[in-house]
Amino acid sequence: MIATIQYNSKKLQIDLSKPLDISIPMRASKTNVNAWYLEEPKIEPVKSGDWIGSVEKGADVNFNNIMFNPHAHGTHTECVGHITKEVHSINKNLKQFFFLAEVITVAPEVINDDFVISKTQIQFALGNKKRDAVVLRTLPNMKDKKSKQYSNTNPTYLLEEAAEYLKSKNIKHLLIDLPSVDKEKDEGKLLAHNAFWNTKGKLRLDATITEFIYVPNKVKDGCYVLNLQIAPFENDATPSKPVLYKILE
Repeated sequence: MIATIQYNSKKLQIDLSKPLDISIPMRASKTNVNAWYLEEPKIEPVKSGDWIGSVEKGADVNFNNIMFNPHAHGTHTECVGHITKEVHSINKNLKQFFFLAEVITVAPEVINDDFVISKTQIQFALGNKKRDAVVLRTLPNMKDKKSKQYSNTNPTYLLEEAAEYLKSKNIKHLLIDLPSVDKEKDEGKLLAHNAFWNTKGKLRLDATITEFIYVPNKVKDGCYVLNLQIAPFENDATPSKPVLYKILE
């Protein structure tokens, strides 16, 4: 099914039958991707007296409770409310869901004992392109990103200058295949988060960060239409399902 999307003065065509899902599904398993020192998510049938909400256990329906943390247990999209005293909801601040996105691949640099993504790297990858969103894939790009246990591993992160540069380019939506844009243990500075959302000036309420994506190697660097799907949680963050579509020639 071919759809036409109006972007500024251009009409872009995409094939809706060929989505490129870059989300990581959430599973009740110790092999579920994980960060921030939490246990794995739980998906369990409701128990009420002798009744168990499982067809296998004799119920008419499957009726599960789900316990998870959006920041720790899979692909999620967050707004500035993640780091502000004032409550800001991703559900209220993300009002559009289709964007022009650039997929870029970066091999992190080493500074001291840290692997980092610098302004120069992003600047080189983006050039003069004008985009709503950047989808950042880090190297090496192994499938174990979908099950990795990140706690206490000091994963790759963005330097503050890189986040500042993305803000200066008016990138509204940053998607990354890491548990955070910031260093795992940074004494609460959250330099990249603060820079991207401009917390020292006018807050970028309509800007989002999506973490814990996985971009398969078959998805080439370049321009795509992004459909950023979220669950309607009134919270700073929500599980999400970002989907890319190739732009037809």
